[in-house]
Amino acid sequence: MFPVLNTERLHLREIRESDAEALFQCLSKDEVTRFYGQDSLENVGQAKEIVASFAKNYLEKRAVRWGIERKDTRELIGTIGYHAHSPKYRRAEIGYEISPAHWRKGYASEAVKEIIAYGFNTLDLTRIGAVVFLENQPSSDLLVKLGFIQEGILRSYIYQNGMPHDTYVYSLLK
Repeated sequence: MFPVLNTERLHLREIRESDAEALFQCLSKDEVTRFYGQDSLENVGQAKEIVASFAKNYLEKRAVRWGIERKDTRELIGTIGYHAHSPKYRRAEIGYEISPAHWRKGYASEAVKEIIAYGFNTLDLTRIGAVVFLENQPSSDLLVKLGFIQEGILRSYIYQNGMPHDTYVYSLLK
């Protein structure tokens, strides 16, 4: 069964095909995808493919991706999760995005704190990593605020819009 998590203001739940339109609205915005490592979505069909890939990766125990839903409005405002999960080495990488209308309201911080606890307590992770574009200062600030340590720079690590980008690598240890 897919793990459901709750915070004070958020419900973190499985992403369903019925979420494809909300996911499209988020991931079709260049200001969201510019640091996501993929081009902006052009149609809802692409969002449905992403929903299917999230489900497949979860079933194959390679990743888990939650929809971030506001409790008060039941609106899906983004996603968060683990990828590159390696149970043998007890590590995974965290990733997240929030729709711009919900930026700077503490939702990302609230969601990240909750899945950090899930990662250490339920997935029995020892290390949670994060890869962040050098230019993505808000995400770097969030991770540092939550205790992540910047370990270095990965040169030409992610391609975005056909161009290689350097990224910071962060980690948080149990």
